[in-house]
Amino acid sequence: MAKYNSEELLQSLRTDVERLAAAGRFFKEVDKNKMIYTSSPEKWSVVQVLEHLNAYGRYYLPAMERAMTEKVTGRAPWFESGFWGDYFTKSMKPTNVYEVKNKMKAMKAYSFPNSLNVDTVVNEFIRQQDELLRLLELSKHVDLGAVKVPITITKLIKLKLGDTLRFLIAHQQRHMIQARNTLKGLGIATDRFPVIVETGHKKAVLATS
Repeated sequence: MAKYNSEELLQSLRTDVERLAAAGRFFKEVDKNKMIYTSSPEKWSVVQVLEHLNAYGRYYLPAMERAMTEKVTGRAPWFESGFWGDYFTKSMKPTNVYEVKNKMKAMKAYSFPNSLNVDTVVNEFIRQQDELLRLLELSKHVDLGAVKVPITITKLIKLKLGDTLRFLIAHQQRHMIQARNTLKGLGIATDRFPVIVETGHKKAVLATS
């Protein structure tokens, strides 16, 4: 599994979240009619994409804070990813900044009707990025491998905190590319939309075993 310098990993993730927050601010300036547009019932509007992400955040953000509170650890200089955490993250992480090629079907509980209040959804998304930045700061003081977080499907399976952060952020990056492309398809200029993921960019990984 991949081994990371904990401090560098958290800084890299922080940069990712700051870009996601900038994307959230971009959405606040978009015409609300464009935010709810969908070309077919099978495709999500941008606001549906954001609510999907908000739903995951409602679970994982308090779950991560609770896990850090319940298990007292010291900080660890290195973090080694677990098998499932690394697998889930890599399957979710975009490898192309222009499109998401490996399509996945969302669980029914995380799919939402296109009748959402745009301002409410966008504001929650931005607040969640602020909360995620706060949790990344807290994560500097714990062992990213020793703290475990149960996944949404079952509490019997837990991921290391470091992997939970990596997976959650990769999931957001994936759907941000989807949302940007939806807007672009509607003729909205996306030149000011932040670069969500840098492919080929040097990450905080030390080695693989």
